[in-house]
Parts: sequence; structure tokens; C-alpha cells
Amino acid sequence: MTETMPELLDRLCAIVPDYPQPGVSFKDLTPAFADAHGLHRMIDEIIAPFEGTFDVVAGVEARGFVLAAAAAYASGTGMVTIRKKGKLPRPVHAEQYTLEYGTATLELHRDDIKPGTRVLLLDDVLATGGTINSAVSLLTRAQTEIVGIGVVLELEELRGRARLQDYHVESLQTV
Repeated sequence: MTETMPELLDRLCAIVPDYPQPGVSFKDLTPAFADAHGLHRMIDEIIAPFEGTFDVVAGVEARGFVLAAAAAYASGTGMVTIRKKGKLPRPVHAEQYTLEYGTATLELHRDDIKPGTRVLLLDDVLATGGTINSAVSLLTRAQTEIVGIGVVLELEELRGRARLQDYHVESLQTV
């Protein structure tokens, strides 16, 4: 019998209790990224619902970069980075947002992506939706067409999907 994606993620991910703060159990995807079969399966399954609909993959810093680069390679498309404030050297679109533990700002180079480009947005976790919603705002400001959002883990109790109801959102595992 073939292992389901949730079974694969449960087997490969490390659980880190009380990180980044007491009471939070952090599901660390880096062991799954290090596993060749696991990474291959994650990428195949995260892009499958959107196959043929996107021109570029956008990844949110930092684990979203791993997913987006691999997905871009697997799909024969390009990749753009959505970075934390102060990491990009050319003119940027910037968006401040609230996350579970404070506030942050994401940035996107203004000239990395052309208006009308069809974008698949990838990140590792959908929690409250603050980070992904901020990335959506940046891509919207860049006048792109967001064809979908893919995440590996969705923390259902934090209801982040509700902030993204105008978009096709796929998650590989809901926890």
C-alpha cells in the first residue's frame, strides 16, 4: 500500500515542542525536504491541482523558497522570491502584516514579474493567513493573476483559509 501524503509528512517531519514560544508545537518540514522521495512527492502533489495554469511560482521566505524553486523546476516555469524586509536591493512593493507572534513586512522586487503573469504562490504553512495574505497583496499590486495557493501544512484551527476565500487554496495536510 502506498503511503498517503499525511502519513509521509507525519513520518518525516520533526515535532518541536514549545517552539517558537511555550505552548506551540512546531512541525519542522526540513527532514521532509532532506528526504529525496518525500520532497519529490510534496512537489508533485502541491503543483498537480494547478498543472498548466501558471507561468511562474512565487515562494515566501524561507521554506517557501525550497518549495517554489523545486516546483518551478518540476513544472518548467520561473520562480520569484517574496522576501523579508530589507533583503532585496532594487525597488520593491512592500506589505506589512500581523502574524501569530508580532508583525513583519514582506517585499517583492517591482520588476521581477510582469503584469498579467499567472502565478502559483507556495509556502510551507497556512496558519492565520497573515503571511500568505500579505504575499497575495504584493502579487496583486504587481498586477499578476494568482491562479492558486499551495501549502504543505494547514493549521485549520487558526482559520487562515477564511482570509483567502477568493483563491483556490490547496494544502497537503490539515492539522
